[in-house]
Amino acid sequence: MKNIEDINREAIKKIVSSKKITNFNTGDTIKVGVKISEGKRERIQFFEGVCIAKKNRDINSSFTVRKISFGEGVERTFALYSPIVDSVKVIRSGKVRRAKLYYLRDRKGKSARIAEKIKKKIGIDVSLKAEETKPEITEQKTQESKIEKNPALLKTEAENKEKK
Repeated sequence: MKNIEDINREAIKKIVSSKKITNFNTGDTIKVGVKISEGKRERIQFFEGVCIAKKNRDINSSFTVRKISFGEGVERTFALYSPIVDSVKVIRSGKVRRAKLYYLRDRKGKSARIAEKIKKKIGIDVSLKAEETKPEITEQKTQESKIEKNPALLKTEAENKEKK
């Protein structure tokens, strides 16, 4: 006989295979695609805002997104594995030190901003990028920087060009 937990895990695997749900944390600015049915037609409307809370409970997982709409704060809680949620996309990663960001409810303007988390890219070969630059451009830039340091060189270079 199967446990309820086993049934939930199988249901999650089935749902994840058909949806675009990326990993995100609180503080991230995310764009949630919400399915809206109007009569016979169905469309996707995006709800973009800051994730202020996330609850990880297997099939009962949910997250809360907050945005400012026409000067008024709007919060919406989504069930992560709900059929209404079509996709979750991370727009910007936030650098936060808390699991729940309910303090943002009291703040407005600049004080409600969250710093961006800068992800380091490891494994980029620097030597390839240096070889790709054109030598003509680098020579021209070095000449321009010399002229900026010593304006007298500008006159001597103009005289040299006239002689040629």
